[in-house]
Parts: sequence; structure tokens; C-alpha cells
Amino acid sequence: MDNEVIEMVDIVDEHDVVISTVSRHEMRKNRLRHRAVFIAVMDGAGQLLVHRRSSHKDVWPGWCDIAVGGVVSAGESYVAAAIRELNEEVGIQDMSLEPLDGGICQTYEDDQVTLIGRCFIVQAQGPLTFNDGEVAEAWWVHRDGLDELVRREKVLPDSVALLLPLLDF
Repeated sequence: MDNEVIEMVDIVDEHDVVISTVSRHEMRKNRLRHRAVFIAVMDGAGQLLVHRRSSHKDVWPGWCDIAVGGVVSAGESYVAAAIRELNEEVGIQDMSLEPLDGGICQTYEDDQVTLIGRCFIVQAQGPLTFNDGEVAEAWWVHRDGLDELVRREKVLPDSVALLLPLLDF
């Protein structure tokens, strides 16, 4: 018998009300609306952490991302998910997490995902650790470098749509 833990995800309606709970696999397979978090990690000197996703990710493998974050687990709050994702993906703990979106959820939909998300920002210089295998590499960029990155690389469209307009750096 397989002992793999099945990640469960709350499926929400357009008002962010939970309507069911399914496995992450089912959520991805059927492109169901779920909750997600997006966290901008800034270094305090005007640079944003950007990373390349692992080739093992279930959506957009190998693409660049301007946000740390991901899917909110079933029963988990947006804030708890953001704290968990920061620790899991880049090893950031004991941070001052600030909402960027005024507490208002934003929607995003394309041919890959349908989600409702919250955006946050955190200041952290490091050291950063990539223990869960979701990050292949990471680097810091200034605003002008970010514009160039978005032009030249495949960058997660949900992060660009939801988080980038809220960043002022």
C-alpha cells in the first residue's frame, strides 16, 4: 500500500466560499477554482527574489516566478499558507508578513488554473534554503531587471497578473 499523503484542497466559488474539498490532483485535472497565496520577498535594498520552478511542478514546470507561494491547503487560512510556503520553499521563518492587497482576494483564470488569491510582501535578506525541491534556482533582481526577465523568460502568469501590479519598487 502506498503511504503517500494526499494533499486536499478547498474548492471555492467566485465569492471565496468553500463549496467542496478535493485532492490536489482532482483540482488540477478539472481546473477547479481554489485558493492560492503569492508572496513578494524583498531584500530591503530594492531587489525582489525571483526563482525558477522545479521541473517536477504540476503546473508551469521550469518557469520563473516572481512570487513565493502556492495552493492553500484545505482548512488553511491565507496567512497560514503564506507562512508555510515561505518556510517550505525558501526557508524564511520569523518574518513580518504584510498584506499587499488590502485583504481583498483577487481572481485569476487561464487555460491552466482558476484561483482566488491573496498577495503579501516580506523583507528578508537570507540565508535562503530550498529544502522542498520546488525551487531549482533563485536570484535577486531590481525593477529594471524584472522587466527584462518578463520579456525574455516564461514567467508565471498568475503571479505577474496578481502580484506585479501591487509592487512598488
